[in-house]
Amino acid sequence: MNQRTLAIVSVVVLALIVIGAVLFVRLQPSRQLQNASTAPASSSLKVGDTAPQFQIPTTAGPFDLNAQTKPVFLEVFATWCPHCQRETKVLDALYQKYKDRVAFIAVPGSTTGMDGQSPESQGDVFAFEQRFNALYPIAAYDPNLTVANKYLMSGFPTLVVIDKNKKVAYLNSGEVPYAELAAALNKVTR
Repeated sequence: MNQRTLAIVSVVVLALIVIGAVLFVRLQPSRQLQNASTAPASSSLKVGDTAPQFQIPTTAGPFDLNAQTKPVFLEVFATWCPHCQRETKVLDALYQKYKDRVAFIAVPGSTTGMDGQSPESQGDVFAFEQRFNALYPIAAYDPNLTVANKYLMSGFPTLVVIDKNKKVAYLNSGEVPYAELAAALNKVTR
């Protein structure tokens, strides 16, 4: 190989390495997205416990757990969480079927915004609702995560069914199939 060919090959190899490094950094998901099912905090709540009281504004108006006369389906979600984003279809279907017998509410539970890097804001919550067509009521963003810290398990989304007596009847996290959640709701709506 002559010096000119060697120089061209060297420049091409160097360019490919730089492009590869840039793509690796740009395309690698944020650390938070890699750990999408890991929640920042975990409550000690378990099935059978009395549900912690809370009041919060939602897209459907004020929500007060103590004022509810029917069972409650609560989701603690993160706008950046792909599991939460996919679970909206399941929750929309449940909401359509049970909304007359169960009070639904979703509560933001992360301080990280929808892009996985910036701070969470009410704009992120609104964008999540619109982008994923969430039909059920969603609480306003609370930067202190007051409700989320009472209910959040080890992952997003955390899904909680509270019976009419304000006892936790079902508690799980992650993407949960429709059939399992419907069975939990059927138990508390009999």
